[in-house]
Amino acid sequence: MTLIHRPSPNFNDRALPVSMLVLHYTGMETGGAAIDRLADPDAKVSAHYVVEEDGSVIAMVDEAKRAWHAGLSHWRGITDINSASIGIEIVNGGHDFGLPDYPPAQIEAVIALSRAIIDRHAINPVNIVGHSDIAPGRKIDPGEKFPWERLAREGVGLWPDGAEPATPDDARAATLLAVIGYNPDLPLSMVLTEFQRRYRPSCLDGMLDAETMGLIEALADTISGS
Repeated sequence: MTLIHRPSPNFNDRALPVSMLVLHYTGMETGGAAIDRLADPDAKVSAHYVVEEDGSVIAMVDEAKRAWHAGLSHWRGITDINSASIGIEIVNGGHDFGLPDYPPAQIEAVIALSRAIIDRHAINPVNIVGHSDIAPGRKIDPGEKFPWERLAREGVGLWPDGAEPATPDDARAATLLAVIGYNPDLPLSMVLTEFQRRYRPSCLDGMLDAETMGLIEALADTISGS
């Protein structure tokens, strides 16, 4: 993989070893504008990599350093996610610009880059997350059009295979969502919406019906058996 280097000054030292991979969309009108912002010292944001629509990969922060991409967030008890993660920004206008489809070349590059990062840092599949997973109610990227199932099939993350409808149970769902990694202190409907955005993107109502309950059960079973 050929990297284009565009160093960002926005980083500091890690306080934790790398154990996570966080995927974002840029949410800006153009990739160039997003890259400029991630390199702007006044913006105080950054990512380790940016993947453009044509599959070009921009390296901005060394993996050994703590980039500033996650913000206030939580996953499996970790709250300094910037210290524990590698961040990839995927060029896409996001919801503010119509949530365009992700081009095939871009997704192929995201998969290749992610797999290389996973191998380098021995990242557990449960710790491959979207910004929306770690910050429900605050972030909704990379959005419901992002092909999480395809990524899981190619070794990037998990997918709740074999899910069957299950009897909705709010207390059990909250417990299992916390086991998966979501913040247990957030309202259940808020977490459900972001779980659905990733695993049931055709329904983003934040309601615990039988299908969503079955997906939660299946994913929790996959994690407990891995």
